[in-house]
Amino acid sequence: MNRKQFVIGTLLVFAAIVVLVLYMNKQDSAVQENGGNQSGKQPSIENQPTVGEEEAPVSIIEFGDYKCPSCKAWGERVYPELEKDFINNGQVKFSYINVLFHGKESVLASLASEWVFKNHPDAFWNFHNALFAAQPASQQHDERWVTPEALATYAQATVPGIDLEKFNADLKEQKTLDEVKRDDQLVKEANIQFTPSIMINGVLIEDPFDYEAIVSQIEKELEKQK
Repeated sequence: MNRKQFVIGTLLVFAAIVVLVLYMNKQDSAVQENGGNQSGKQPSIENQPTVGEEEAPVSIIEFGDYKCPSCKAWGERVYPELEKDFINNGQVKFSYINVLFHGKESVLASLASEWVFKNHPDAFWNFHNALFAAQPASQQHDERWVTPEALATYAQATVPGIDLEKFNADLKEQKTLDEVKRDDQLVKEANIQFTPSIMINGVLIEDPFDYEAIVSQIEKELEKQK
């Protein structure tokens, strides 16, 4: 390599570093402006299980995994406050998107929940809550507890008028796999890295258990509507 090529190569490397630094600074600034949260695009909640007023100005999405102990804890600790303070008064609508971080059992549980939502939408949240309630203590959460037999038991207990024969056959044939794949694609597009992840009108909350941060972001979004 001659001196001219060396100089050109050095300048190109330097330019690439400058571009990278500027990009990272831009990303850091965006996070700082949102109090440590990250801004992005709110995924579509069309055909997703949603509770709350359809016209609610604030849309919150939980990206969750039925095998995730933290998701169970979030549902027990944070969601009831959110429901009481914002969902029940029509300010917030809340949706759930499946994440498959824990492998085959996450997929199986998602297939079952999507089946209930598709065939008995009014029973979805009861089935959803039953799955999390059935999750064993955190230290045993990697044990195999999501099975077709167990899912059928939870479905029978929470879905009035369910055709268990159809439920079992459709689960075996993965009839709702397209819906599960759609959720997985939304997770990838939103660059979800952990569960639960809570997104409010496109803003990903840094700490999903920080209820004050959630309230602050909701209030910011409500203020934009004035």
